[in-house]
Amino acid sequence: MKNWNTLLIGFFLFTLVLVGMTLPSLRVDAAPNQQGFVTATPGPDGRILYTVVEGDNCFTVAAKHAITVDQLRQFNTRLDENCTIIPGQQLIVGLAAPVTAPTAPATATPTPAAAAPTPFDGTTEVCVLLFNDINGDALRQSDELGIDGGAVSLTNINGSYSQTQTTTSAIDPDLLEPVRSCFTKVPPGRYNISMAVPDGYNPTMSLTYTLEVKAGDRASVDFGAQAKTVTLQDPAVEQNSGRSPVLGIVGLFLLLGGLGLGYFAYRSNQPQSKLKGSPLMKR
Repeated sequence: MKNWNTLLIGFFLFTLVLVGMTLPSLRVDAAPNQQGFVTATPGPDGRILYTVVEGDNCFTVAAKHAITVDQLRQFNTRLDENCTIIPGQQLIVGLAAPVTAPTAPATATPTPAAAAPTPFDGTTEVCVLLFNDINGDALRQSDELGIDGGAVSLTNINGSYSQTQTTTSAIDPDLLEPVRSCFTKVPPGRYNISMAVPDGYNPTMSLTYTLEVKAGDRASVDFGAQAKTVTLQDPAVEQNSGRSPVLGIVGLFLLLGGLGLGYFAYRSNQPQSKLKGSPLMKR
């Protein structure tokens, strides 16, 4: 009985050893089957690619990636009617978002403090020019500069503001333009501008002007005057022969009259023939 128990225990231990030796071989044999399917991963362009292995067909590939055969055909438009695939062929089995390179986090740029605005006093500026209107066309040309000695006044129509300045012929060296007489810090409103030209000039346009200015505006008004000594250029007399055509005609008539008188005198002094009226003249 004791030997029987020993035999059973030995058989049990032998069986355990045999089973233990068999399990590693089973695991080694199962490894190739597990490596037959490789999980597809998205590429940089977002396409999920699968490489066909031996024994694959459209149904097994679609099943491996949880899609339908129709979806597989939509991803791979070059498949034929029989959905023929060969080992090594790459198939698109899905689409994912394209892989983008990581970007550096945006850093906050400190905003420079805004410059304090210039206080606005709510006034305006009116500048006036009296220019030498050389050609008298009431339009200022680039070569028509300012006139000294004119008097310009700016008066509000309600009488709340009135100032007077003198015009000048100075030139701004930076702008190369005539210097204007400017009234600064003028309150908004409606104003009359009056100009008095200096002696020796005649105005070429109206010497009064009315304008309305608003806060912040800068108005500019021009007046023209022409020197009294400026005269229109006399038309040049054509000097071809130095003689008047009327005198030539009169001389021609006198010449013809003289010739006629000479011819008449010549005929009067000729002797008459004594044979006139005789029978010899009648033939």
